[in-house]
Amino acid sequence: MNLETPDTEAPRRARGRPRKTADERDDGNRRRELIEGAARLFRQQGFAATTTRDIAAAVGMQSGSPFYHFESKEALLAAVMLEGMQGALRRQVAALSLLAEDAAASERFRALVRNHFDVLLGPDSDFIPVMLYEWRSIDAAQRGEVNRLKDEYEAAWSPVLQALHDQGRLAADPALARLMIFGALNWSAQWYVPPSGRSAKARGRASLDELTASALQLFLKEPR
Repeated sequence: MNLETPDTEAPRRARGRPRKTADERDDGNRRRELIEGAARLFRQQGFAATTTRDIAAAVGMQSGSPFYHFESKEALLAAVMLEGMQGALRRQVAALSLLAEDAAASERFRALVRNHFDVLLGPDSDFIPVMLYEWRSIDAAQRGEVNRLKDEYEAAWSPVLQALHDQGRLAADPALARLMIFGALNWSAQWYVPPSGRSAKARGRASLDELTASALQLFLKEPR
């Protein structure tokens, strides 16, 4: 065995994944910009009326550049919907994590409703309305992916509604109530206008907290 130390050693190989180059990091950022820009335009103009040229211009790209990231406008729409549901799930988990473990079902329901209004109507809220409006524009396989996330999102509501039903605070069957509650909440994306000062307040516009309070009054019976 040779115990002598060589004059030069071979460079050590870095462990783990190689670092991304600046171009690769920028590539991920540009993809994100495309998804956000597309969500905004799909919501404002509709999927059919929005061209890839419109989307590229909105994020400062050349007209053909979106196809470097997405094979078609339909694939970009599916990415918008998936991003929306993934973000909604993360926000819902975060909202529920702020509650105490022994929080009452009514507190959990309030957190779920308030978070859902934020997902629908708060900042960066273009994603879920696009999913609601443009559901028929994606194919069956893409709908399957989005549905899996949607089912996971809605599953958190079922035990809360069942507990409220058991307490006598929710009169309807919990499974049917969940469908009707989502229908009512989701429709707010069609008519809601956020308040912007006293004059807006006087015209009946409400904050998201006020919407949440009204929703709870509508869906839940007062405790006995």
